[in-house]
Amino acid sequence: MADPRFYNVVGPFRLHDLAEVIHAHILGEENHEKLIHDVAPLQTALSDNISFFDGKKIYRKVFDETLAGVCIVGRGTEKPAGSEMMLLTVDDPHWGYAMVAKAFYPEIDNDGEQQSELVDSTAELGPGVMIGPGVVIGRGAELGANCRIGANAVIGPAVRLGENCVVGSGASIRYCLAGNSVRIAAGVRIGEDGFGYVASAEQNLKVPQLGRVLIGNEVEIGANTTIDRGSGPDTTIGDGVVIDNLVQIAHNVKIGRNSIIVAFVGISGSTTIGDNVVIGGQVGIAGHVTLGDGARIMAQAGIISDVPPGATFSGTPAIPQWEFWRQVVTLKKLTKWKPDE
Repeated sequence: MADPRFYNVVGPFRLHDLAEVIHAHILGEENHEKLIHDVAPLQTALSDNISFFDGKKIYRKVFDETLAGVCIVGRGTEKPAGSEMMLLTVDDPHWGYAMVAKAFYPEIDNDGEQQSELVDSTAELGPGVMIGPGVVIGRGAELGANCRIGANAVIGPAVRLGENCVVGSGASIRYCLAGNSVRIAAGVRIGEDGFGYVASAEQNLKVPQLGRVLIGNEVEIGANTTIDRGSGPDTTIGDGVVIDNLVQIAHNVKIGRNSIIVAFVGISGSTTIGDNVVIGGQVGIAGHVTLGDGARIMAQAGIISDVPPGATFSGTPAIPQWEFWRQVVTLKKLTKWKPDE
C-alpha cells in the first residue's frame, strides 16, 4: 500500500463497484462483494489489494507469483494455475488501473495543504539545524541533527532527512525519505510526479503516482537534477551514489551503491542500475532495462537492452565497446576517399 505519511486512501470498495468503474468483466464466480482496500504493485500486493498486469513478458513471472486478491488484466488472460486471485478483464489494463487508483486516491498533491507559518509547528528539527531565509518545511517533516537548508528551499510534508544533510537554495523535496550526509544542490527537484500516462485518441489519462523516493547515505545530487517518485514501487538511490547536474531519473528507477552518473543523462522508468556503475554524459537509457554491477556506459550512448555486469558499452544503439570501435574502423576504411591517380 502507499505510504500513509504521504497519501490518504479512501475506500474500501466492493469488487463489483470497481468493476463498474472500469466496465470490466469479473472472471470467476467468487465473492463479487469482496472488499478491496487499496491498489498495489504485483510485487507487494496482498489479498485485499488490487493490481494490474498488462501482459508484458517481463512481468509474467511476477504475475504468476503475486499475492494480489484481484488483478486487472487484458481480455483473454487467465489467472495463474492454483491461484485464488480474481481477475477483472478490460481492453486496456493500464487504463483500468489508472481509473481504479484515482478512485482510491482522488487527491494526491500535498502541496495544497495550508500552513500558517513557513515552518509547520509539527515539523521536527534536530539540534544544530540551520535554515535559510524563505525556507518552507511542511507538516510532520523530520530533519536530523546539523542539517543545512538553503534559502527558499521547500521540504514537503512528512519528508525525512537524516543527519548532516545539505539542501541547496531553491531545491524542493517531496515524498522522500533520505539517509545521513546527503548533499542536494540548488534547484534539485525530488519526488515530483513520474511521467505516467495512458495514451488514447480521446485523452491522455494521468496514472496516479503513489510511490516515494528513497535515498541512502552519503548521496550527492547535482544542481537542477530531477528524481521522480515511484508510481507504486519506489524510486531508490543507493548509498554513496554521485549524480551530476541536469540528470533526469524517472519513476521506479533503482540505482545501486556507489554508482556515478554524469550530466545530461536521462534514465527511463523502471530501469535497474547495479552497484558501482559509471554512466557518461548525455547517455539515454530506455525503460525496463538492467545495467549489471560494474558496467561502464560511454558518453552519448543509447541503451535499449540489458548490459551485462562489468561490460563497457558505446554507441547508439549501444553495443560492447570493442565491437563499436571495430565498426568505426571498418566504416572508415570502407568510406576512405582515394584521389584519382
